[in-house]
Amino acid sequence: MNIRINGLSREVTASLSILQLLSELELCPEHVVVEVNSTILTSTQFSQYHLQDDDVLEIVQFVGGG
Repeated sequence: MNIRINGLSREVTASLSILQLLSELELCPEHVVVEVNSTILTSTQFSQYHLQDDDVLEIVQFVGGG
């Protein structure tokens, strides 16, 4: 199944949840905002939303520093 993440195509397994995808990408769910098909998801939706073919995601990661 093919999705787009931050403008780049990526092959993923069918029925992968956002939470599982974040784990594969080694991203901490508490430090990201995920938008799927122009809709921002809450962190509680990460385990509930399962990716579909041609989904378009934007993932923004918060980085601390000064």
